[in-house]
Formats: sequence, structure tokens, C-alpha cells
Amino acid sequence: MSQKVAVLGTGKIGEALLSGMIRAGWAPSDLLVTARRPERAEELRARHGVTPVTNPEAAKTADTLILTVKPQDMGTLLDELAPHIPADRLVISGAAGIPTSFFEERLAAGTPVVRVMTNTPALVDEAMSVISAGTHATADHLAHAEEIFGAVGKTLRVPESQQDACTALSGSGPAYFFYLVEAMTDAGILLGLPRDKAHELIVQSAIGAAVMLRDSGEHPVRLRENVTSPAGTTINAIRELENHGVRAALIAALEAARDRSRELASGNN
Repeated sequence: MSQKVAVLGTGKIGEALLSGMIRAGWAPSDLLVTARRPERAEELRARHGVTPVTNPEAAKTADTLILTVKPQDMGTLLDELAPHIPADRLVISGAAGIPTSFFEERLAAGTPVVRVMTNTPALVDEAMSVISAGTHATADHLAHAEEIFGAVGKTLRVPESQQDACTALSGSGPAYFFYLVEAMTDAGILLGLPRDKAHELIVQSAIGAAVMLRDSGEHPVRLRENVTSPAGTTINAIRELENHGVRAALIAALEAARDRSRELASGNN
């Protein structure tokens, strides 16, 4: 943890990562940040005690660079960084859809690159971060990336060929659950409940169901069957979900998210 780590383009996820790293034991003096607006950089200094720098300064000073800018801005950032990054720096990309080869072609030969797709529950230390190695990244580089992102949740190593699928499932995944809660809240209102009570009922049910899935070790089908009694209310609801093609719609939605991730990789912004 004595190595210097720089987070470039520090937005909400980048700040959540900084905060988690500090709680996990990193010294704020070893954490550098860059931001597009000077006032944002000063805000991060005041809130976390980290050091604002320019992008070239970060490239020259930090041992690990975490690039958290939007995919469409990554090429411009690399053009700025490339002259200043020695080949022994670890570069971690958090941009959806961009393969490690994109970085390796623009940086010094042999530069280790690790690709990470995390998600917004990093804001509450419940992220799911998926980690893949580039051509020159070693097991030590992957372990270092896991140490960093483990500060805000769980990590999972996958081959890079699976990253687009993981982006569709977990990178975008929280939005699907928020969408479902929104729809169920509307249903609760339709059924006669006040919005605040419908929301509380659904959120606690979602938390309870998630904990059961995580801790019971049971297959989701078994857990669902435990709630689904013959000729009861649940099976009637499940029948309507099937009649409206909800399962097929979810599969199609995730395929669309995966395809968009591939489009981003090909430069179709």
C-alpha cells in the first residue's frame, strides 16, 4: 500500500474507489487524483486529503494509473498520457467496452494493462468488479487490481473475451433492478398502497431475497418454488410474467447491452 495510485477522471465511481481504499488502509498521501474541473479536484483534496495533479504528472509519478473517464474520452486521454507513461507502470482501465489491446497499441511496448468493469454499488461498498489481464499483465498485477477494487466490494477474474457479457450482467445490472423496483412500486400504488409504503415493502423484500441468494447456496429456482404454493397468489403472478414474455425480454435486453459493449470496443460511440 506504499505505492502511489492515481485515479484519472475522478467522478462518482472514482471517488467511491478512493474512499474505499482509504478505509482499507491506503494513506491519502499515496493517492493522486485528476479531474476535468479544478474546483472538483480541490473538492476531492478537501474531502479525502488526496493530492490533485495533472494527467501528465500522474503518469510520471504514480505506480498505478486507474483510468475512469468515459469510453469516448479514452483515446484523447491516452494521447495525453502516452509520452509520459514508462513501460513499468500498471494501467487499469474502468471503461466499458474498450479492450486492453486499445491501450497496448497506444502505450510503450510491454506496458501491463488490466481491464476492470465495476458497478455503481461501489458507492456503498457492494460493487461487483470483474477483472481481466492484458497481454503483459502478470498475476501480481491482477492481485494488485483485486486489492484496490476489493476495497469497494467483490472481485472476479474472467478472460477478457467474457468482459462484454459481464458488462451486460453486472456493469449495467443495478439499473435493471432499479427499473424492476420502479415498476413494482407503480404496481403497489395501483393496488392501493401509498408510494412510500410500497417502496419500503419492495426494497426490503429485494434485500432479503438477495441475502438469501447469497447465503443459502440454493438455486434461485428452488428459492422461488419455496414461495410458490399450488393455486396460490405467487403462481398466478409468475404465469402473467411468463405470458408477457418477461424472461425473453430480459434475455434480449442483456444481449442488447452486450452488443453495445462490443460496439464501443469497435469505436462506434
